[in-house]
Amino acid sequence: MVTIRQEQQRDIEAIRNLNEIAFDGPTEADVVDKLRRICDECLSIVAVDDDEVVGHIMFSPATVENSGGVVQGMGLAPMAVLPQFQKQGIGGKLVKEGLKRAKELGYNSVIVIGHKDYYPRFGFQRASKWNIKCPFEVPDEAFMATELTVGTLKNISGMVKFPKEFEMEQ
Repeated sequence: MVTIRQEQQRDIEAIRNLNEIAFDGPTEADVVDKLRRICDECLSIVAVDDDEVVGHIMFSPATVENSGGVVQGMGLAPMAVLPQFQKQGIGGKLVKEGLKRAKELGYNSVIVIGHKDYYPRFGFQRASKWNIKCPFEVPDEAFMATELTVGTLKNISGMVKFPKEFEMEQ
């Protein structure tokens, strides 16, 4: 049976391995490691099956900067599930638990760059609905936001700022 819980120190190596397998390389695993070191506000949640970490999701602070000031929310990235455990609802459980915990911590919105057919089932809509822009070039349908508190993004527009750890080295 799969359980969802906060990451623990003993999970760090397994989370790194999971992200390297799921994303076919170290890029996302490196981002997770960097965020973990510098970000006290990060949410790092794992799915565990028989003491094996089979899924992971991370949320980190993300702001929308507009003329009215800065609106603090969370960014969802990355999310990974081991290939042999995919298509079993584990990713959905991770997303739902992460959104619940983000709201409990007082965050009112979450931004994600992800699959247009996957994230809307969790309430995500195109961020362009609120005139929220991504600092990276991504398709409009892949850049999404959700309100954890209804009305949070009303009259908000501007550029999202993710932690610098998401900036890829060229």
